[in-house]
Amino acid sequence: MEWIRRAKIVFPLLTLLTVPITQLAAASPIDQTNGFYVDSDSSPATWARNNPGDPRAARIQAEIGSRPIARWFGDYSDIGGVVADHVGKADSHDRLPVLVAYNLPGRDACGGHSGGGAGSVGAYRTWIASFAAGIGDRPAVVVIEPDALGDFACMDDTAIQERLDMLRYATEKFVEKAPNTWVYLDGGNVGWVAPSTMADRLDAAGVRNARGFTVNVSNYYPTASSVSYANSVNTALGYSARFVVDTSRNGNGSNGEWCNPAGRRLGAPPQTGGEAEMLLWIKTPGNSDGECGIAPDTPAGQFDPELAIRLIEGT
Repeated sequence: MEWIRRAKIVFPLLTLLTVPITQLAAASPIDQTNGFYVDSDSSPATWARNNPGDPRAARIQAEIGSRPIARWFGDYSDIGGVVADHVGKADSHDRLPVLVAYNLPGRDACGGHSGGGAGSVGAYRTWIASFAAGIGDRPAVVVIEPDALGDFACMDDTAIQERLDMLRYATEKFVEKAPNTWVYLDGGNVGWVAPSTMADRLDAAGVRNARGFTVNVSNYYPTASSVSYANSVNTALGYSARFVVDTSRNGNGSNGEWCNPAGRRLGAPPQTGGEAEMLLWIKTPGNSDGECGIAPDTPAGQFDPELAIRLIEGT
């Protein structure tokens, strides 16, 4: 299986030596793999495995833990090795992993619940270059820095320009070091930034170096309104970038709250198509948005089985 899949990449290259290298690097990671990777070490799967006596465990595993969910990567000291290990596991099963790069300096600057990130611009550049190198030529999907282009309200012009430069650098590193990866910059959501403004920010951040952008990451807006928003962003961009919708928690739509709101439900399972290039579970269902809403004591990013069950039941 492995040599056959690699041959599909190598043999066409032998006949296309006059094509620019940027075009040769456009192999589809979907075509190179056999479905999305299910991470057995995701937080819901790990919780279910570690709590077999809990009456919620089997349901959480069946409805969430057995689904393909993106894995988020923050400030690991050996980010290249950690990413390489994860992508290698997916590759050994001929599956496509979805990864999230989440380590910008001043991360979640205005929201505050998920603060942190690299200590400097230089540290981030080193980190993101190592991230891309860890993937190498293996197929993958990467979402770059959720919220980074929406979270400008509390930043000054210097900080904004530094952020745009870092994001552009990230897109360049993936082109250089991870040629079989589809990269998507985060494009916010329908309730946050006007489409024309988001288009300007995406363009400044290097979206033309990437496959496209994501919408609705970690939010709850319905798929139809998210698609409409993404199409409006593309109209303002002046060309049709591909886009992905996070459907992990949008089954009941949004009630206007973003931090652990009640009454939400799991959305459409991960798939290609669906009026977007892909519908993905980028946010892990059951992981808290912060110490707020219906999980006031659960820090951002920590799995809460009660949040998971409420998403399954829509309560």
